[in-house]
Amino acid sequence: MDLTAVRTFVTAVDAGQFQEAAINLSITPQAVSKRIAVLEKDLGVRLFSRTARGARLTIDGQAFLPHARALLQAEDRAAASVRPVRRALRVDVISRRLSLAGVLREFHRAHPDVDLDVVTLFDSDAAIAALASGTIDATFRAVTLPGRQLPDGIQATPVLDEPLFLFTGPDHELAAARAVSPAQLAGRRIWMPGNIPGTEWAAYYDELAAAFGFTIEVTGPNFGFESLLDTIAGSSTLATFVSDRTPLVWPAGHDLRLIPLRGPTPVYPHSLLWHTDNPHPALTALRDRLTSTYTGYPDGETWMPKWAQRSEPPR
Repeated sequence: MDLTAVRTFVTAVDAGQFQEAAINLSITPQAVSKRIAVLEKDLGVRLFSRTARGARLTIDGQAFLPHARALLQAEDRAAASVRPVRRALRVDVISRRLSLAGVLREFHRAHPDVDLDVVTLFDSDAAIAALASGTIDATFRAVTLPGRQLPDGIQATPVLDEPLFLFTGPDHELAAARAVSPAQLAGRRIWMPGNIPGTEWAAYYDELAAAFGFTIEVTGPNFGFESLLDTIAGSSTLATFVSDRTPLVWPAGHDLRLIPLRGPTPVYPHSLLWHTDNPHPALTALRDRLTSTYTGYPDGETWMPKWAQRSEPPR
């Protein structure tokens, strides 16, 4: 259906006569009549009855009018959804449960006028492809996989180095420790059923395990975070890694333990990625806020893979 003709029809109804509608639309009265005639031909009905005093809506015109208004509202919403000045800022995070979702909530509290559309794409390949196509405006990822270069036009800057904590049940051998070094995990099993080969997070944890001699256990189905909590709570041998910024709620009877890792502290390196041609005004506000609050950690106190080490200060 020709939405220009639909808009002309609604304008003519609101104006009360074709001549007034022509003035409002900056076209001639003949053009108004022609557009409405084309719409009537498409619909197969008369929308107006022409009289000496002007044009009045027919019964069919009255029935069509609310739907015509709805069509124009849908057109406006569709256009607004992709206009950078008006549409929500689309940001990808690995999971709404993890810390970056909290970072976005903090940004939204500081900028309540910015609408956010938070999505969760599978991995960095999907996220970078979405950036390149304009499907999303930004993504949080550990992106510098071994041997990988970012596509032309995609930039990244570090925004959060997230320290890891050991997460155990009350019967685990390390449950009573006030802090644990990664070297103390040698020979132990760290259960992470969500580690999927080929993803950036699996690459990070595989290298961490190789550096300190423990095993990343991925066997068994991934039934979600609540199931992981149940398993960890009842195990004396399995532990996992989480962040202290991850919102954790578990039954009181679980008595789970969150233990700092020190000497060195493994940190997960989050970067913000965006396309340099993206004109969304809120993207600059998001990037400026995150880079201004990024501090990193002193050299020698943390561990991260060589492919993720920060060679330049954030810009």
